[in-house]
Parts: sequence; structure tokens; C-alpha cells
Amino acid sequence: MRSLLFVPGDSPSKIAKAATAGADVLLLDLEDSVAPSSKSQARSVVAEAVVGLRAEGAACRLFVRVNALDTGLTDADLDIVMKAAPDGLMLPKSATGADVQHLAAKVAVREAEFGLPDGATKIIAIATETAASLFGLGTYRGASPRLAALTWGAEDLAADLGAETNRTETGAYADPYRLARTLTLAGAAAAELPAIDTVFTAFRDAEALRHECEAARRDGFSGKMAIHPAQVPIINEVFTPSAEAVAHARRIVEAFAAAPDAGVVGIDGKMIDRPHLRQAQRIIARAGDQDPL
Repeated sequence: MRSLLFVPGDSPSKIAKAATAGADVLLLDLEDSVAPSSKSQARSVVAEAVVGLRAEGAACRLFVRVNALDTGLTDADLDIVMKAAPDGLMLPKSATGADVQHLAAKVAVREAEFGLPDGATKIIAIATETAASLFGLGTYRGASPRLAALTWGAEDLAADLGAETNRTETGAYADPYRLARTLTLAGAAAAELPAIDTVFTAFRDAEALRHECEAARRDGFSGKMAIHPAQVPIINEVFTPSAEAVAHARRIVEAFAAAPDAGVVGIDGKMIDRPHLRQAQRIIARAGDQDPL
């Protein structure tokens, strides 16, 4: 999951275009990008798109961002889109792991009703869109086997905090949002889940996007969400490990496999311990040698 591209769920033409962008995950949106009057239509459009794209052999995974649990719209979303058997759902405004459990229970009912394999539908939670949610980022460990990743959002959080903006005059995130980003990274690591970085809204600024991607990769994020197809190639490039990095990671994994009881191994005159093994395994996973979902 390097790149996750949002596309409005009420626009068949935008969905068709987004499907060719090369994103690892297509996020068909029923929430913020769809007006209240268009929600019903968007559900049908999204369900038809999932079926159609899968029939066409689309390489990307197909996730649907449903409306938040407290809107009263989630059940109607699930009743329509679950019939199409999406690969997963994105849960906005998740406050704690209990919200993931709540959605997971609703999904399990639909899987049984529509004859889908139990547990097949994964969940990605957006875990920082309200002030209250910042206090719940330690609760996702073990919340549900369906939970595939955590991500964070700065736009809704700014609205909830009553902020004028979420970035400083330099373009960097202000302190409240840096805190949310850090807590998401720590919460995901504690839950042994991938952490996905939030969107970069200035979609025409490729240089700034690349800088933000590189910072996210450096800190431990495994991918980034996108709001425009033009962002996808940069995100994929930055979050794809180099051939040299993958080769070195494989050497570490092979060295520990050859000495399973060792706490430390030597490679090229350097002592490599088990934290390095975990980093190597993650690099290999990011390179596509393992399915992170």
C-alpha cells in the first residue's frame, strides 16, 4: 500500500480515469467529496464501479470510504456497496479501536448475508480527524483482524480544533497536526499495522509533495494518500525501496534465517541485531514481496 488515491464516488468518469493512475488502492469516496443530496446515487455508482473494474481486471485494490458511524449513513452505504464485495472499507473519524470493532460487526453481517467469505473485507481507519480521537490511538492493537492500516487526517482535525489553518507560513504542519501524525505512527506501530501518511492538498506542487513523501518514508510511514492522479507516480516512486535497499534487506533476512537463535549477526563488518531484521522485513514487504493486507 504505497499509494491510495481518493476519487469522488458520484463520478463514473473520474473513477474510470483514477483506475488508470497506477495507484495501489483506489479509494471510492462516499463521504466528504459527495454532497448529501448525491449520497444515494453515489452508492450505486460505487457498487457498479467495483464490479466493473474487477471484471476488467483492474490491478488496484478497491476500497470504499463510507460515511462516519455517527452520521446515520453507514448502514445504507454498506447495504449497497457490500453487495459488490469491495476489497475493503475506509472508516473516517474513527475515535478508538471500538469504532473499528463496530464497523467490523456490521461488515460481518453483510458478508454472511451476501455470501462473501468471512473476514475478506479489510478496514483502514482514519484515526485523527477529531480532537477526541487523539486520545484513542493506543486502542487499535487487537481491535479487529480486519484492520489493515491506520492513517491520519489534518483537514477535519483543523475544523474540529477551530484552527485557521493546519500549516505554518513555511508550509510545514503546525504543532497540533505534527502531534496527530506522530501519534498515528506510534499507534500503528503498537498495533503492528502499516501507517499511511495523509493527503497533500497542493496537488500541483510536485516538489513539495516529493519532500513530504520522503519525510514520511524516513519516519516510518509505508505509503501516502493522494487526491489527484498526478500525485500517484511520485508517491509510488518514493515509497518503493531501491534495488540496493531490497538486496541488503534480503541479506539480513537470510543471515537470521541461517542463525535462527542468534540475537546479532555480522554483515559487511557491521553488527546487525533483530530491530534491523524487522526493518529489513518491512523493506521487503514494501517492495512487493509480501502482501501487506
